[in-house]
Amino acid sequence: QLELVESGGGVVQPGGSLSLSCAASGFTLEYYAIGWFRQAPGKEREGLSCISSSYDRSTYYADSVKGRFTISIDKAKNTMYLQMNNLKDEDTAVYYCAAGERCILESVSMIDEYDYWGQGTQVTVSS
Repeated sequence: QLELVESGGGVVQPGGSLSLSCAASGFTLEYYAIGWFRQAPGKEREGLSCISSSYDRSTYYADSVKGRFTISIDKAKNTMYLQMNNLKDEDTAVYYCAAGERCILESVSMIDEYDYWGQGTQVTVSS
């Protein structure tokens, strides 16, 4: 079965940190472009960060998270991560991981750009 399973969401105070994990099964993450996304109530799914499938594995970040979030991959564990620091109220959303052919952070139909999606995990930033 081909799937991505996320973990690590929760409630954190502003300025705090959280680390999200996304484990792949049935396929090998390092052969795909991988990314993290979020969707707040009433808003479109937003691309946060991705790593391309090219040999140099270029990394990209949305301006809204640049300098605060870090994407990474552990090939041995077939798992990707999103380290989130200095969290703000506006970071509250459901967070998703995804894998596909290309690293895309902006799209009119983000869900169609990637082949595999995680089930989502809630991150709430609140004092």
